[in-house]
Amino acid sequence: MARRALRRAATTFVAAGGLLAAGAVGYVLGQEPAPGDGPGSPPLALANADLTTPSDCDALLESFVERGLDLVGPWGWGGGPIMYEEQAGDAASGAPGAARSSEPTTSRAGTSGTGTNVQEAGVDESDVVKVSGSLLLRLRDGVLVAYDVAGTEPVEISSTPIDDARGNGWPGDPGGELVLVGGRAVVVGTSGDGLTSTITTVDLSDPTSPSVVDATTVRGRASAVRVHGDVVRVVLQDGLPELDFVQPDGTLGEVTARLRNRAVVRGTTLADWLPTVDGEPVVDCADVAVPRDGDLALGTTTVVALDPSAPTDWTTTAVATDTLVPYFSTDRFYLAATAATWWGGGDCMNCRFAPGGPGGTTPIFAFALDGSTTTYVASGEVEGTIADRWSMDAVGGSLRVAVGPSSETGDWNSVVTFREDGSALVEAGRVDDLGVGEQIQSVRWFDDLAIVVTFRQVDPLYAVDLTDPSAPRLLGVLKVPGFSDYLHPLGAHRLVGMGQDASARGVLRGAQAALFDVTDLTRPRQLDVVRYGPRTVAGAGTDPRQFTWLPDRRMVLTVVSRGWTGTTGWVSVLSLDDGSMSNRMIEVEHGTDVADVRLVPLASGEVAVVTGEDVAFLDL
Repeated sequence: MARRALRRAATTFVAAGGLLAAGAVGYVLGQEPAPGDGPGSPPLALANADLTTPSDCDALLESFVERGLDLVGPWGWGGGPIMYEEQAGDAASGAPGAARSSEPTTSRAGTSGTGTNVQEAGVDESDVVKVSGSLLLRLRDGVLVAYDVAGTEPVEISSTPIDDARGNGWPGDPGGELVLVGGRAVVVGTSGDGLTSTITTVDLSDPTSPSVVDATTVRGRASAVRVHGDVVRVVLQDGLPELDFVQPDGTLGEVTARLRNRAVVRGTTLADWLPTVDGEPVVDCADVAVPRDGDLALGTTTVVALDPSAPTDWTTTAVATDTLVPYFSTDRFYLAATAATWWGGGDCMNCRFAPGGPGGTTPIFAFALDGSTTTYVASGEVEGTIADRWSMDAVGGSLRVAVGPSSETGDWNSVVTFREDGSALVEAGRVDDLGVGEQIQSVRWFDDLAIVVTFRQVDPLYAVDLTDPSAPRLLGVLKVPGFSDYLHPLGAHRLVGMGQDASARGVLRGAQAALFDVTDLTRPRQLDVVRYGPRTVAGAGTDPRQFTWLPDRRMVLTVVSRGWTGTTGWVSVLSLDDGSMSNRMIEVEHGTDVADVRLVPLASGEVAVVTGEDVAFLDL
């Protein structure tokens, strides 16, 4: 694992700002220690050989080239003309040794201290809005805006442009996101073509005049940002490199074009395959792990770890595959590798994202998190497909995965548990036959419980007891029309699902919110439903950060849009009372800005509604 001070432009602005922080991880995938190496560079034996480290840089380049030669054809990458889509930036602690209850409970849920609805309590995620006390920061169109929210209405106090390291801004800027750590913000933005990302650190010691202390542009697409303590971890994706391929034409046949394109691949350097700053790779060859499975998507997934107090000191490591399914728990990082696919995700970091069509078996690589380092500890595989990061969870030393069907399984879904045995992830237990012939729509994990929703014509909700990871068991099933594609616990006995209403034949009819009683997990019940009308969409289904739970007020705030006919966005204010929900709709936004609406709880008890142009307090 290399720690290096990067050469990059550091600029200082005296202006106002809101800031975006990126989350990074460093991996220890060490070779035998070189002479003079101290105790901080231990050797690592990859005993199960699912991942190997190259003997030197020539061996690493050779591994990329060999796999690339299998993919290149007369038209370049793939066997024919390829249409690429834009690729841009995918509850209580699960620490080992946590006490386990004898009966499954619905206890894990949380909003981070910076105002974001997150997957794991204690692991903050980037967003377009962050709060710290009376300071609210939002990022829009490459500008960080700071607000004082202590008074009767939000007051803008500063505005700071966030440019790339060359001072050009983010070309075709798809957005960008931020995190806050120790009085500094780290802003991560990916260029419109998805090829480069800029990581900017901003000092907020004076929020009326923030200063940009470092801005580094790295080739790679930021797909996830996490914060563990003071460490920001950014996951970067580098897919197949853009090379000067030829194509068949009237004078150049397919055989000749293929031979020329193979020569182009043989002429590549490591700078074509690895993330770079100013043309130089940011990860050392010895810190790139190469999967044995040659069918995995070719590319590089790199995790960068940094402390915003020293933003030029990066720790990096990489795995030589391109996958959009990274999951972070409080003390583990899991990478679910996927087969090659010729299309990418949307422009939202951290959103839910299904990576593509089914492969047969999904490899899983596990790394331990310790400070700014990430150490490879184990790997394994599961037959079936893993849709996205919400399909994985780790608690008490157990990894739990919701798995969809593939060519290697039956036509059903499963919940599978794993334990670490030396350097292997070993299957500990499983429950099969969930939603036969149906697709997983959502999963919510608790310390010792999984709630899984599938759908084809009706919405089966499955409660799976994980109290004993070696013997998970199905407790109860509820079948109702429609489905929930985002689930959120409302205390110990209630669960709300945001999704779609549907007819008995499975025809979708618009967004809905469903309230469930999970007091008796052998007999979960639907208590109430709010239907939003034809052609509406619940934003939390694709971006859970558009959902906010206010437990003191027994109130759910979520974004609903008429996205099928031209976008109008509302805040749905759902008030819970004795097993029922009342709804009030507040129209707040229109057009593409609906995707950036946020509902942020403040220390004062107010809730800030952040729209495309404004920040205001929501009238509750």
